[in-house]
This record gives sequence, C-alpha cells and structure tokens, in this order.
Amino acid sequence: MTYRIEAISPEETQIFAEKLAAYLSAGDLLTLEGGLGAGKTTFTKGLAKGLGVKKMVNSPTFTILKQYSGDLQLNHLDVYRLEDSDEDIGFDELFGGDAVSVVEWAQFIDDYLPDERLEIIIERASEEGRIIRLHPIGERYETLCKELMP
Repeated sequence: MTYRIEAISPEETQIFAEKLAAYLSAGDLLTLEGGLGAGKTTFTKGLAKGLGVKKMVNSPTFTILKQYSGDLQLNHLDVYRLEDSDEDIGFDELFGGDAVSVVEWAQFIDDYLPDERLEIIIERASEEGRIIRLHPIGERYETLCKELMP
C-alpha cells in the first residue's frame, strides 16, 4: 500500500517529516527519491528537527555521509555520486545500527539496501507544493505508516 500526502509549501514538507520522526527508532531506514530540487533535503531538515538535531542540516552531496546527534543519531547519505560504482562505504554498519538513516538517491545503491525500509517519493506539484508518497516495505514500516496516517 502507498500513502499520499500533499504539502503546499516547504514548511509543510518539514512539518510532516518532523511528525514522522516521532515514529522512528534506531535502525530505521528511509530512502528518498525525487528529482533535483524535489525537496529531499528539505524533508530531511524536518526529520532532523523531529529527532532533536540542533545542527544545521544540509545535503551531503560531496561528502556522501553526514552524521548528526540528537535524541536519536541521524545518518544522512546522498549517494548520487555512487551511480555506476561498486563502492561500499560500510552500509552494513550504517543500516540497522544505532541511528536512523536517510538515503537520497537510494536507487544507486539498491544492492546494499536492507529488505525492509520506508521508501519516500517526493514530486513537485507546483512551485512550492509537493506530493509525498510513502511506500512501506516490510511489516515494521507498514505498521508505522498505519499509525502515522490513520
């Protein structure tokens, strides 16, 4: 099942992500899909706020991984630069560890992703508006979505 949310502004995208953060636990994995400028980093900023991260969150495009401390640790990965690469930067240790992991452009490391995760697709609906689709893979994420979106 896929769940759909409409956000009419970047602030609404962040508010939804902040709300989602309350349902997350250490070891959870979220993948973010969407074109350039779709709002993946905007979404991650809201998620970080909901996880109690105080530092400024920005895209890890050039570093691939940024880690933030909060109520839960947040691993923020942008694996765009790993397209057509077999480089494994220790994904096993990152996914399922003590942190919530968010992966932008996850399709480029599909072979390294755990079987269970929450896929989030963000699409432009207008200049400011976005459609956010949640596609839970696995029982944990199906339950999470049912609680989040009754």
